[in-house]
Amino acid sequence: MVRVLISTGEVSGDLQGSLLIEALHRQAQARGISLEVLALGGERMQAAGAELLADTAPMGAIGLWEALPLVLPTLRLQARVNEVLEARPPDAVVLIDYMGANVRLGLNLRRRLPAVPINYYIAPQEWAWRLGDGGTTRLLRFTDRILAIFPAEAEFYAARGAQVTWVGHPLLDLAARRPERQQARQALGLSGDDGRLLLLLPASRPQELRYLMPVLVEAAARLQAIDPALDVMVPAGLRAFEEPLRKALAEAGVRGRVVPAAEADALKPSLFAAADLALGKSGTINLELALQDVPQVVGYRVSRLTALVAQYVLRFQVDHISPVNLLLKERLVPELLQGEFTAEAFVEQALPLLQPSAARERMLDGYKRLRNTLGEPGVTDRAAAAILEPLLK
Repeated sequence: MVRVLISTGEVSGDLQGSLLIEALHRQAQARGISLEVLALGGERMQAAGAELLADTAPMGAIGLWEALPLVLPTLRLQARVNEVLEARPPDAVVLIDYMGANVRLGLNLRRRLPAVPINYYIAPQEWAWRLGDGGTTRLLRFTDRILAIFPAEAEFYAARGAQVTWVGHPLLDLAARRPERQQARQALGLSGDDGRLLLLLPASRPQELRYLMPVLVEAAARLQAIDPALDVMVPAGLRAFEEPLRKALAEAGVRGRVVPAAEADALKPSLFAAADLALGKSGTINLELALQDVPQVVGYRVSRLTALVAQYVLRFQVDHISPVNLLLKERLVPELLQGEFTAEAFVEQALPLLQPSAARERMLDGYKRLRNTLGEPGVTDRAAAAILEPLLK
């Protein structure tokens, strides 16, 4: 039997982990291997066939002040993981994104289990951002192989001596599931075929409910005032987000529907196929929207203290914050950060994209260029094979 430990956090990591677990089971079955997967992740990974050691999907924060409430839960989790490693050591480890916690775990695993191969899949985007005068995390001190999802990521780590396999971006495997628009609208219970749908994507972390959601629902309310027939839907990343999202829509006077977290994954292809525009946070979701040809306006903000520390103490620098813009090295998708993150600014950027326009066509053309940089479908199976094959030698 082969035992694999997978560690990630937050909603996006849980999704990517679930896709990888499904692929690991497929690849193990094809090779006649009995496979056991232990996971630090979320409900999606558990449903895909992993034994969940801890639910880390809600444990995500960006910023110093925002991360403080997670310190004690993280320390307790580390102690529990150490106990599991003693009793059931893995044959291989896969770390997915979740930079801070996974770097600590990786260093711990290298010290405790020096012979166990550690793979980093969806590594921190160091090729895109800089702290101070440069430098990298301690990732290369404990990682045996990086399964790169971006060409720039593969080049970055290979140039620094890492063993790298470029597998392509896993969202390509989901892009093929898109239904027709009419079919999608029927699946969502939307009347007619000529209505317009606005998606709001405010939160995958609890802090984002506070900092991002009020502005996005206010922008939706203003857009509905301009176009009363505009439908609004908000997929909930976590069950705990559902009631705050419903309350926010009601308080802003938005006529919209929150898609429960239990239904959001199954309905996501229909949501993307039916959507005319999305307003939301920056992150992996931006790539999902781009691969589904959904125009978007993105933004982000953190507490004023975190922003000041990042700018003046850590000297954090980034050319773009949306992965779409980072990969294309241009401002294709509008970005609204910190002080620019206002309902007025979202509405101003959204209106030209909600109707046929040069701005909308330019964005859709950019999406085509983006798609050509991300590889070919079959990504998760390539990653799973790369993880398992060394264990069979």
